[in-house]
Amino acid sequence: MIDKKQISPKQALIKAQNLCARSEKCKADIRQKLYDWQISSQDINKIIDLLIQEKFIDELRYAEYFVRDKYRFNKWGRIKIAYILKQKQIPKNFINQALHEINEKEYRESIKNEIIKKHKNIKNTEAHKLKEKLLRFSQSRGYELEISLDIIEKIISSKID
Repeated sequence: MIDKKQISPKQALIKAQNLCARSEKCKADIRQKLYDWQISSQDINKIIDLLIQEKFIDELRYAEYFVRDKYRFNKWGRIKIAYILKQKQIPKNFINQALHEINEKEYRESIKNEIIKKHKNIKNTEAHKLKEKLLRFSQSRGYELEISLDIIEKIISSKID
């Protein structure tokens, strides 16, 4: 096993600034990187404080970016997005504020389109099994149960394709 060369706190700050400049990062992401670089916990806190002061890290900005990215490109639902942001220790009010930016009509249309796509890929199945599979799919994507059930019922009853 190759022993990693330890870097100084000053070098770590510069590397962290470069990371944050390339893409949005949250405190948890940078804390993990600094830990991986074997920076002392005291220096980690100082570096993160500096990054926040210099606006390299902004948790609200990160949450808004994350929500937009995962919703638009990965087609994740609010539940899954909120769960991941909680794991990254983003404050609940920032999570709620970022999730509020999602247009409700567009969100429901997106869920409907994803469920219809999945429905087309499921081979001939009885209605009960079909509903179960579609519901499991929508839950894995992080869509709300009530919205999913409503859309699934409409798809199954009207045979929308």
